[in-house]
Amino acid sequence: MSKKESFVKGTLILAAAALVARVLGIFQRVPLEHLFDDIGNAAFVQANNVYLMLLTLATAGIPSTLSKMVSERYALNRPDEARQVYRAALIFAAVMGVIMSVALYFAAPWFANHAKVPQSTRAIQAIAPALLLFPAIAMMRGYLQGRNNMMAGGISQIVEQIARVFTAILLAYILLKQGYGNPIMAAGASFGSVLGSIAAFGVMLYFIMKTRKKDRLENLNTAPSAKLPMFGIYKDIFSLSIPIVLSSMTIQAVYFIDTTLIVPLLSGQIGEASATQMLGILGQKAQSIAGIPPVLAIALSTSLIPVISAAYARRDDVHLKRQITLALRISILTGTPIVMSLVAAAYSINGLLFTNITGTGIIALLTFGTIFQITMTTSNSILLGMGKSRISMFYVLGGIATKLIFSLVLSRFMGIYGIVIATALCFIVITYLNLRLLRKIVPFEIMGKRWGGFVFAVLVSAGIGYGLNEAGILLTHVMPARLAFLLTCLVVGAAVVIIYLVLLIVLGVISKQEISGYPRALQKLLNPLMKLQPARVRARE
Repeated sequence: MSKKESFVKGTLILAAAALVARVLGIFQRVPLEHLFDDIGNAAFVQANNVYLMLLTLATAGIPSTLSKMVSERYALNRPDEARQVYRAALIFAAVMGVIMSVALYFAAPWFANHAKVPQSTRAIQAIAPALLLFPAIAMMRGYLQGRNNMMAGGISQIVEQIARVFTAILLAYILLKQGYGNPIMAAGASFGSVLGSIAAFGVMLYFIMKTRKKDRLENLNTAPSAKLPMFGIYKDIFSLSIPIVLSSMTIQAVYFIDTTLIVPLLSGQIGEASATQMLGILGQKAQSIAGIPPVLAIALSTSLIPVISAAYARRDDVHLKRQITLALRISILTGTPIVMSLVAAAYSINGLLFTNITGTGIIALLTFGTIFQITMTTSNSILLGMGKSRISMFYVLGGIATKLIFSLVLSRFMGIYGIVIATALCFIVITYLNLRLLRKIVPFEIMGKRWGGFVFAVLVSAGIGYGLNEAGILLTHVMPARLAFLLTCLVVGAAVVIIYLVLLIVLGVISKQEISGYPRALQKLLNPLMKLQPARVRARE
């Protein structure tokens, strides 16, 4: 296997692992929403979002930086230097893990009171120990990626999510049956992340030991080289990783802002109990549904990033333009029908998955905004692949500032909907700045003259989907509600996707020539449908 094939395969393994892990994480919240009341939902959401924010700060960017430093040294036949870098990273991880875990545990009462959900204190404290191991796990993943072992990180990610999801649900259920209240149940569910970290650490430890054994057999444990200064190692790691960390934290920063501000901002308008309910709805319902559309689109575009990186390094502007256009177009074209299906069927999805239909509008609005999250994440990845992480970092900070300011302003007039709109504005600002920079590097068009056909396909398919959803709701009068909601979701989803695809082809938004550059899975889906394209449309291509 060539180096390029190996790299692309590794990227696909990591993308697939992230896909599975994210899907598991999304569907953890559905059973928990059934077990918790408003207090339990809000407490779990606060603990989870604070923890994920700190975890992103502690780990994001460093594994990829460590991977680069390790792979370079092995390529230069300096394995001892690579091990010195890895040991330095592990020392940092151990110190950072203790500091962040202890800080989160003792700051939990202050944060919970400041966010006006004091019942979340124990849930935050229960999740804090997970930060002990995850920085070290991140370093292990980075080291093994540098050794061209992508499978280890992928397997550990999936095992961690399985352990976390199932133990969280099980602990919450056991505590419910034992007669404990929702704050303790939320703490039990939060502790699932600690058990997940132990499972992931065990997997990574196995792969590290296996790699060391292989090194001994291949006699790679060469004599020690000159000792590298620790300061120099850390300087190299942080100069590369800090911009990536800040560029990667957008979504968690947005959720952290919501976690911190929703109850303080809304309690004066609707009362503290209702504001706490809104936090639970946004975190447990809306965020779990809104997390679905970006999964496929981001996984598909991720596989193109190494190609973009290589084209930029070669200064091949023609190929770079084609790949940037392809990445953004695939992200938009694949993400949009999922977004429209979920928005159109929001009422039925809410009724099917959760205990009641409260918050349907919040789910629909937050999910609609994810189309901009998709474009933001894809364009961020392209900029990172082109080595523009420092500029991307400032754009992210600008987006987060937008989110904060508009949350404070719009919540006064629009309540929770103003806070959700502020989230979409954050993604829009970052997308705009990213695309403006990319166009300065190489001119490109995402759709060109096809935007009209694309918008028409979106509006028609979404309108038909919404009409089918309204008709399906009537079935609740003649059959059990959940069965009616299930049938409605299936019909709406199938109708929106099929109508959308057919219209894209008939209107010439997708051409036969264009799909030859798409991933094979999409080619297999679209090629048979190309027969529907009128001859006059094909002639224009």
